Amino acid sequence: MNIVEIIQKKRDGRPLSAAELRYTVDGYLSGAVADYQASAFCMAVWFNGMNDDELSAFTEAMRLSGDTLDLSPLGITVDKHSTGGVADTVSLIALPIAAACGCRIAKMSGRGLGFTGGTLDKLESIPGFRTRLSEKEFFGTVEKYGFSIIGQTGELAPADKKFYALRDVTATVDSIPLIASSIMSKKLACGADALVLDVKTGNGAFMKTPEAAHKLAGALTRIGRLAGKRTAALVTDMNQPLGTAVGNAVEVAEAVSVLRSAAPGRLTELSLRIAAEMVFRSQKAASIEEAQKAAAAALESGRACRTLAAVITAQGGDAGIIDDLSRLPHPAHRLTVCAGEAGFLTAVETEEIGRTAMMLGAGRLRKEDGIDPAAGLVLSKKIGDRIEKGEPIAELMSAREAVLPEAAARLKKALTVGEAPVSAPPLIYQTEES
Repeated sequence: MNIVEIIQKKRDGRPLSAAELRYTVDGYLSGAVADYQASAFCMAVWFNGMNDDELSAFTEAMRLSGDTLDLSPLGITVDKHSTGGVADTVSLIALPIAAACGCRIAKMSGRGLGFTGGTLDKLESIPGFRTRLSEKEFFGTVEKYGFSIIGQTGELAPADKKFYALRDVTATVDSIPLIASSIMSKKLACGADALVLDVKTGNGAFMKTPEAAHKLAGALTRIGRLAGKRTAALVTDMNQPLGTAVGNAVEVAEAVSVLRSAAPGRLTELSLRIAAEMVFRSQKAASIEEAQKAAAAALESGRACRTLAAVITAQGGDAGIIDDLSRLPHPAHRLTVCAGEAGFLTAVETEEIGRTAMMLGAGRLRKEDGIDPAAGLVLSKKIGDRIEKGEPIAELMSAREAVLPEAAARLKKALTVGEAPVSAPPLIYQTEES
């Protein structure tokens, strides 16, 4: 087999075999395929795409390039993944709800990078919480309480890391087949039987339009189907932050508040829908409607909140935060931001909100950067809300007092205030199923 012939074949729009794709992946990982050859391969895929058989084979080759997790001792398991957004605290709400409905979720999660947050960083803002567990502890927590979230162990899909770094510098990041295979190679390596995927779209998401997000959701579910996994992908809105809190401890506080009170809102609504999809895909309900009723009951009864408390304790954290949010990290400095004019909030530059939180210390530019667990911001308005001049619209929190005025100015520029009210964008655009 010859990499030049493989590149030429894909360049000419002809489909590649599973053996050719495995040769390309293994060769690039071992060094037998050079960077410039892998770059040419990625560009050929960017121009000509992949059919379903190619997409499945390429994803499988990357899945098998590293460690894989065997979850079969846990019975039927389900996993959840978001493509990333701002104030997206769904995992901390949906997983306890689904677990309280009988699901088993052994989740490996990541850290925040850029303007989107990471579930591990949020959990580690809980005093004492451990995201590194032995396999025995990890499986034991899932068996006893229904879910556990830890950092990645071993080396999952190392070929994907190499391809992603290459795509980042060769203008091939935005290829739907390459994005979908990147996501699914890691998810499939984690071993769950069912997958629920939250594909974000809007100005605070990687996929800027619903049409692009729909294409990605379709590719993801087709990979899942061909891998024998029960898969659902929801296309959801990120034209404004999902919740009100952006940061780490502040997002934990918001998640706990939702679990305690079941207060309505976009974050609650999406968390319930994701949880219901997990319940249905885990075969814990006969229909999505039955699963939605079960999820709502788990939230409203307090069972989901108690489940989160039990998992926090099991992973070494202070479950006292459930009843006393003041036990979470406190910021050294706060600044209330007030509206400069009256009107209605008509638009939000969501990515800028995320970058404002980064400026305050809640995010990182590089994986090795540290973060301030108490840093972040809380917004008090959503699109369509009335705003009065001088009214508080946000609170900023940071260990560095000097950055607060600049962050406040940046946040104000990210909010558009108009004279006429507007409707909020839809929360869920559509659902793809396998």
